[in-house]
Amino acid sequence: MKKYAMVVDSSVCIDCKGCMVSCKVQNNVPNGYWRNWIKHTTPDFSRGKLTRTHFQPGGCMQCDVPTCVQACPSGATFKDAQTGIVHVNEALCIGCGNCIRSCPYGARFRHPERRVPNKCDFCFSSGRLDRGLLPACVDTCPTKARVFGDLNDSESEVSRLLRDRPAVRVTSRNIDTQPNMYYLTATEPADWPTDVEFPAAYASMASLVNPVVKVAVGLSALGVAAMWVKQAFAPDPDETDHEPSATEQDRGAP
Repeated sequence: MKKYAMVVDSSVCIDCKGCMVSCKVQNNVPNGYWRNWIKHTTPDFSRGKLTRTHFQPGGCMQCDVPTCVQACPSGATFKDAQTGIVHVNEALCIGCGNCIRSCPYGARFRHPERRVPNKCDFCFSSGRLDRGLLPACVDTCPTKARVFGDLNDSESEVSRLLRDRPAVRVTSRNIDTQPNMYYLTATEPADWPTDVEFPAAYASMASLVNPVVKVAVGLSALGVAAMWVKQAFAPDPDETDHEPSATEQDRGAP
């Protein structure tokens, strides 16, 4: 079992936006939308001295307490126990948008064509992880501000960094979602996540939609099983006598 995470040294980010562009290309993110971002501070010149602008890369935090999962009434948004990645099962999504509104990081958007939520999954859906490749944003970063790995592997670089250097996590003010994106030492800005607000109707929707989805999935499974049994016991058409149809006779079938 793995627990994928990202450790970010925002002090070396130069705001080149290579991470954003590579993510967009790798994951076919539609125009006008992004799966990741770079926040920045605003310099304060009021005291007569220059201040440094701080750049902070970010993306879906792959939280251990994901409010998007809690808000989803159909089970379409879920956290994979084998990887720690929060995924979206588009086949189960009903398009309510609860998960988008309940994410304090603004890490989700509604895909303009498929009309379902879209978000960073560490390039899992693109197949990079299965091929042993790093997420595109990590691979592209020229200063190596982003580091990716398995927290359950004590020898991984992310585990080593979190052992050797102090780190912080950017969290919502009212709910600690326990994000798995860590920032080394200090990072700015840190006050941008919004308060978590669940839509008023999400609880009642969950109580109604979840059973319906379960029944639908069950009926679908029964249908597949029935089709398999029918195919397994049906005679092979190549071994049975074939009487040509009238259409075949007209076409000269033997």
